[in-house]
Amino acid sequence: MLKVYLNGEYVDADKAAISVYDHGVLYGDGVFEGIRAYDGVVFRLEEHIKRLYDNANSIKLNIPISQEEMCRVVVETVKVNQLRDAYIRLVVTRGIGDLGLDPNKCLKPTVFCIADKIAIYPPEMYETGMKVIITNIRRNKGDALDPQIKSLNYLNNILAKIEANNLGYPEAIFLNNEGYVVECTGDNIFIVKDGVLITPPVEVGALVGITRKTAIEIAKSNGIKVEEKLFTPYNLYTADECFLTGTAAEAIPVVEVDGRTIGNGKPGLITKLILAGFKEVIKVKGTKIYE
Repeated sequence: MLKVYLNGEYVDADKAAISVYDHGVLYGDGVFEGIRAYDGVVFRLEEHIKRLYDNANSIKLNIPISQEEMCRVVVETVKVNQLRDAYIRLVVTRGIGDLGLDPNKCLKPTVFCIADKIAIYPPEMYETGMKVIITNIRRNKGDALDPQIKSLNYLNNILAKIEANNLGYPEAIFLNNEGYVVECTGDNIFIVKDGVLITPPVEVGALVGITRKTAIEIAKSNGIKVEEKLFTPYNLYTADECFLTGTAAEAIPVVEVDGRTIGNGKPGLITKLILAGFKEVIKVKGTKIYE
């Protein structure tokens, strides 16, 4: 039985529960991180924790433990469950309040951490590439709910995922209200054109992805020019290569968008280089679980 960290204690997963009065449940009021462990190493843990605290601060949510202690919580949760490879979900909610919206009624945040397995896409898709669509759902606007905040309110993403599911696709690409490509329901997006790696700037509505950052670092270290700039579906359809990055998905090639073949319909050379480089970076950008 897996153990879940919940407010300072480890409890059996089937008994881990929070109150129905928790504002994370009632209103999606909280923040989260998805983190990966590979062969006994938690990948870029400090960066994930910093992003969690930055997001919490942006919604005026005071996390009751320090960043250093939160790092220990993550490592210990993996260790308690005797895992070496894991997907870690770290969540901080506003905590228990009343049935009103007022966050001041929530006196103590709820913190929980789950370490388990996850497989977003089948292994063969990383070899052959995936087919995706552009969703009709638009990315929520930054002046309404900033997409850079990894909040517990993921309904915008879920609606787009439902559309993709209904049409038989595993993933969907968001456009913003101006018609520019932003990201996917759970991944950042990259294209390659004439040897240049291009990804949307975060200002258009993309999450500041940690795997995204890793892909950019790998490309630059291999002498590949990287540009963060606006592009439209036309630029996506006519790209030489395309791939997605995310904590759960890692880095996965895209070979078709809206029925249009990308490049030659196979994972490209730069995509393959990023995939290979990612496996190498994992070995050096992590926090050891087992000494």
